[in-house]
Amino acid sequence: MHSQKDLQNKLFQIDGKGYKAYKSIRGQYNFGDYILSIDSVQGDPFASPSKARVIVSQDKARFPQNLFDKSHKNIAVCDFLTRLFSKNINKYYDKVSGSGKSGLLTVDRPGQEILKRTSVVINENSVEARFEVGLPAAGRKILGKNANIIFSKALPKIVENTLFYNNIDTSALQKHVELAVDQNHLRNLLKEKGYIAFIANGSVLPRESGVSDKPLIKGAVPFKSPESLEVEFNLPNRGKIKGMAIPEGITLIVGGGYHGKSTLLRALERSVYDHIIGDGREYVATRENAVKIRAEDGRRVEKVNISPFINNLPNGQDTIRFSTENASGSTSQAANIIEALEIGTDLLLIDEDTCATNFMVRDKMMQQLVSKDKEPITPFINRVRDLYEKNGISTIIVVGSSGDYFDVADNVIMMDEYIPYDVTSRAKEIITKFKVNRSNTNNDFINESPRILLKSSFPRTSKGVKIRTKGLNTIMYNRTPIDLKYLEQLVDTSQTNCISVAIEYIQKNLVNDTMTITQIVNKIYEIIDEKGLDELSSFSGHPGNLALPRKHEMIGALNRFRHLNIK
Repeated sequence: MHSQKDLQNKLFQIDGKGYKAYKSIRGQYNFGDYILSIDSVQGDPFASPSKARVIVSQDKARFPQNLFDKSHKNIAVCDFLTRLFSKNINKYYDKVSGSGKSGLLTVDRPGQEILKRTSVVINENSVEARFEVGLPAAGRKILGKNANIIFSKALPKIVENTLFYNNIDTSALQKHVELAVDQNHLRNLLKEKGYIAFIANGSVLPRESGVSDKPLIKGAVPFKSPESLEVEFNLPNRGKIKGMAIPEGITLIVGGGYHGKSTLLRALERSVYDHIIGDGREYVATRENAVKIRAEDGRRVEKVNISPFINNLPNGQDTIRFSTENASGSTSQAANIIEALEIGTDLLLIDEDTCATNFMVRDKMMQQLVSKDKEPITPFINRVRDLYEKNGISTIIVVGSSGDYFDVADNVIMMDEYIPYDVTSRAKEIITKFKVNRSNTNNDFINESPRILLKSSFPRTSKGVKIRTKGLNTIMYNRTPIDLKYLEQLVDTSQTNCISVAIEYIQKNLVNDTMTITQIVNKIYEIIDEKGLDELSSFSGHPGNLALPRKHEMIGALNRFRHLNIK
């Protein structure tokens, strides 16, 4: 292994040379208290930044093992240190100048959610931080002295104040971990007690703006549960906490426009993840496998059994193995529900505003005008109780215009100026005044025809396969985009990065024309549980910018892939 002085000498020797001379600095360097590993070196200053790691042995880092001895605690520690590393870059590094990405020094940047990431890895032996650096150049001539400032002056300060337990705010780290323990306990209580969601009193649900996920500070109305739905939990660190618990079954969220219906649903869909201290949703929890459902005009659907909702199409199209390159609102929403059931869910989250109207309900007058044998759609209102009573799948629906849903609801919550009220009794009184004629349905939701993923789903060009991400919502498979913008519970670009490397792993190692698409996604998560997220990446150094998505977003990306071929 080389020394810190060796790296400095190399950088001085190649100063002013052509950029490719930077390749000579790849390798590991002993900085005394830590190891610097330069794993990949960019080809020019405009290319993707170089990747590097710092590794500190635990006999020097001294992080107590009881802080990271459980998975949810380990994730919290890594999240805390990732945020601290990023903060300390800004504190201790004055960016050096140069061409292209020269002088860039960055680590993965978490948002409001706490996710399993590859940016920091901690275990009983060591703590390791992975980052990217833009090696400095003027044009394409190496600025070796500037590079030395990054590695020998800025980086040691960042490492010293991030990866050594005695040098950081240990109280803040302890609180970060304690919150993770409480959130994990709260999620376990939900299932144990038969609830699908919980919103603590005092939670701040509104966000700062439409483009910011940070909490609204000025003018935000703290959440307060109606007495009839209020429960108390005892958490390991926070102690007693009260809030609104939503029982299993069918729950409607109603109210006037701009009174907080969609804000509440948005908080629930995001609370399949844990949130950081100060987010306002720290003690909001939803079943981890809850899926947001919406219409998605134009999406591709490949051999999905939508017959529980749609049958007898005029053109004779098969709805048991339904395929289309350009789904309508109703067929896309039906496919989204069936695909969610396929990977497994206890809870569907639906906002009427983003649904196909004809999929959700048909009122009495329309039933009189268009006879049942002329209408191929069995609306969701006719199926929602079957979903719960026969399959154990609950639904939370934001409803603004269709009172017909009062008849099938177990609970009705009205939002009035961001305060929830239990109006279930009043809604039931209203519905008794109207005769509801709703036909019974007997279709089974279980898709008995397994959807086998075929190798032909992953075409190769003469140059092989290139998969890359473009922001949060797009993955490019060669030149074919996979559009993820309607996977609304995908919250971090590093999750999108993870889906892209998983697709590469699937096409290289798993697809064999015998496994179903669900089996393949489940296998991916078995591999992650056993070997870690690093296992998915083909990069030999480190994949420092991956965050774990849920199975639902992983399979959602595959289902939207326009080359997908199912048997």
